[in-house]
Amino acid sequence: MTEIANIFCVGRNYAQHAKELNNTVPAAPMFFSKPTHAAAEARGQTIGLPGNQGDVHYEGEWVAHIGRAFSPGLAADELIDGMALGIDFTLRDVQSELKEKQQPWLRAKGFLNSAVLTPFIPFPGVKACLKTDFSLWMNGREVQRGNIGQMIFDLQTLIDFCGNHYGLGAGDIIFTGTPAGVGKVADGSSFSLRWGREPLGECTIALKRS
Repeated sequence: MTEIANIFCVGRNYAQHAKELNNTVPAAPMFFSKPTHAAAEARGQTIGLPGNQGDVHYEGEWVAHIGRAFSPGLAADELIDGMALGIDFTLRDVQSELKEKQQPWLRAKGFLNSAVLTPFIPFPGVKACLKTDFSLWMNGREVQRGNIGQMIFDLQTLIDFCGNHYGLGAGDIIFTGTPAGVGKVADGSSFSLRWGREPLGECTIALKRS
C-alpha cells in the first residue's frame, strides 16, 4: 500500500447524504481523522470489522493523495498527485451514542480496517475527474454513486481549509465525503469500488463477534 502520513476525512459533504441521516448541512468543511492503523487496501481479500458493537455502515468516497506540502495559493492540481476510492466504515450505533454525549467520533470511525482503500492511481486533474462518476457496489448491486462535482465543498476548498487549520503534507490523504445511499454491512458482504466502469478494488467483509 502507498505510504500514508495522515488520514483526514470530511463529513456531510454531499447534501443528499446529510439529508438521509437527518443531519444539518455544515456552513464550513467538517473534518475528522482516522489513525493510520485504520487503513486497509482492497485487493480482493477478506477484511475483518467489529460485529459486536451494533450496526456497521459503509460509506463510499473519492480519496485524494497529497504529493507535496501545502502552501497558501497552491492549486489542488498542484498538490494532489494520486487518487483512490475508499470506504469509510462506521459503527453507526456507537456514533449515535457519542453524538448524544457530545463526545468525539474516534471510537465509531477510527477502528482497525475502517479506512478501506483501493490502490492509488495517477490524478488526471480536477476537470478530468469531474467527467467520471465513482460508485460502490455491494454483493453485485450498485448502492452508491457520486461525482466530485456534487460535493458541497469542492477539492480546492477542502485543501485550503485543511491546510490552513491542520496542515497538509506529502503522504496525507483526504476522504472527501460520501454521497447518498449508505447502508448496513452484513457478514460476508462483498464490495467493489469503481471509477466509471473500471473496478479499482474489491474486498469481502467478515464481522467479528469477539
